[in-house]
Amino acid sequence: VEDNLGVKSTFLFLGQALQEKADVKIEFHERPGISYSLRASHKNQADRPLFVMIDIIDYDPTQSWISDCFYGDTISDPDEAGDLIPEGLLGADGYCFDLNDSDQPLASYVHQRIQEAYAHACRHRLSNKEIAS
Repeated sequence: VEDNLGVKSTFLFLGQALQEKADVKIEFHERPGISYSLRASHKNQADRPLFVMIDIIDYDPTQSWISDCFYGDTISDPDEAGDLIPEGLLGADGYCFDLNDSDQPLASYVHQRIQEAYAHACRHRLSNKEIAS
């Protein structure tokens, strides 16, 4: 992927946040000329296939950006920096945050949303275990 706009370093920064999490499965989906995607799921989370999706949208390398999406009920957005996407994340309401360059304050804000979504996935998994007991 060409990195004319500095999105690769942000993609790697956000991906590193996922690699540091326990019980997380990360899948890489490559659609050359369209997007490069990291999809993270909690290993024992049965009801949802992921808790975050981080895409480099790359259909026009001169205008590449990162779109970081979460289920709407798993994060907060106190700065209202995200876009609500009704039924836009695998058929469920989601929030997406678009990073157009290596904007560190927004990348840090999105990093915090990853922490929130992960914590939600961990809590949700525990409640599923309790139900099965």
